[in-house]
Amino acid sequence: MKVTFLTPPSLDKFKPAERTAGCTRVVYNMVNIYELTVAALLENAGFDVRYRNFVLDNASPSDCFSFLENDDSEVYFFWTVNLSIPTDKKVEAFIHRQHPQAWCVFLGPGATYFTSVVLDHSRSIVVRGEPEDTVSELMPLLRDRLDWKGIRGISYLDGHVVSNPPRPLIRDLDALPFPAIHFVSKYEFFNPKLKVTPYMAMVTSRNCPFHCIYCVPSSLTFAREIEYKKEHSGKKPPVGFRSTDSVVEEIHTLARQGFKAIGFMDDNFIVTEKRLRIIGAALKEHHIAWGCQARVDAITENIATILHDTGCQYVDLGVESFNDDILAYIKKGITEAQIYQAIAWLKQYGVPVKLNILIGTSPLETKETIKDTLRKAKALKVDQVMFNIVSPFPATEFYDLAKQHGWIEGGEYVPTDVQRESILNYPNLSADEMERLLFRNNLSFFLSPVFIWRNIRKFSSFKEFLAAVKALWIKLFG
Repeated sequence: MKVTFLTPPSLDKFKPAERTAGCTRVVYNMVNIYELTVAALLENAGFDVRYRNFVLDNASPSDCFSFLENDDSEVYFFWTVNLSIPTDKKVEAFIHRQHPQAWCVFLGPGATYFTSVVLDHSRSIVVRGEPEDTVSELMPLLRDRLDWKGIRGISYLDGHVVSNPPRPLIRDLDALPFPAIHFVSKYEFFNPKLKVTPYMAMVTSRNCPFHCIYCVPSSLTFAREIEYKKEHSGKKPPVGFRSTDSVVEEIHTLARQGFKAIGFMDDNFIVTEKRLRIIGAALKEHHIAWGCQARVDAITENIATILHDTGCQYVDLGVESFNDDILAYIKKGITEAQIYQAIAWLKQYGVPVKLNILIGTSPLETKETIKDTLRKAKALKVDQVMFNIVSPFPATEFYDLAKQHGWIEGGEYVPTDVQRESILNYPNLSADEMERLLFRNNLSFFLSPVFIWRNIRKFSSFKEFLAAVKALWIKLFG
């Protein structure tokens, strides 16, 4: 059975949706290791798996439709996020017209939450939440033309939308194969925070145990969270971990394939010193430049020394605000003092710091608090600061609050690019004001002489410098 994982180009005036983090449009190309894990599973099961990513190919809509006219795949997979739904549905409709017997299977958070929007054809199926076990059961049944409608974790159209009971979370993540990155070997991926190539992404865990009201984790863990919350009274799913043996084995594999840089995509990579030491030792053995996402309360002096000793080139800290009242409102579970302490330890041991700051996470936010956050961020002289605007993503506590208090422009969520757009209006802060402040904050930070001088010296080649400049231009100006 021939199967194609399909990423269409944008079919509107906007840049394509970014499908790994899942809440922005593409700034620089990222590798979707989540769908590549599903592709590896199907390859291992004997399916004829293809991969066509028209965004990575920088191809046109006509290129995509021409390919589909002549292709003979029996199943097409879409990794669907909120921003990609209109494009994916247009391509799905084209497939069903051209190939009436083909199946379209939707994975990802967009399909998991907006199931009834996505499903409008009897030969389309939504795989909700974690996709691997469900796809592993579904595909042999489709191939052998057996009854598949009773399996857990899927939704389909049968006169109306039928959503089967959810599938239990995957307990043994080590049983999953490593992502089938050979499908993307012809593409060059670049992480401007690492400035080293060849680069690849990894993930060692799923989800986060904390309770920030606005949080949308990676597209895989958000799909996992959406599905779990529906059956567990809004409770977050438990965190799933790969063993350190599995993680170290993948690092060795990537090193043998020539990769020099790894970005860990875990919602929270730093959990314990012991785990960090084991993984860090493997990275150090191969002289791999690496970086990760972490909470400020995970950073201790011992952690900072391990990060330094193992070649960590960035820690991505979600701080959101320097205002303790706002941090408490959004249930961040940290204080301004903890932010300063974590940054001080990282800087003391020479570990580069990136801060993520979200504008508008609380009705306590004002123009003054936003300006104060910018001043404090610049005064810290960290390596990077990324400003975005919060969005009331469905299936979050923040969405419920925004609906209840009438903060959403137009009354209901619509997919937006959090890098530049707002659909929130607070009594004391409008969407337009947040957008203007976001743009000014980005200009003020990224075009400052201190930022330019600190970062321009770190590039190992002119090509990498140009890639970073292009990403920054897209971030600032679209």
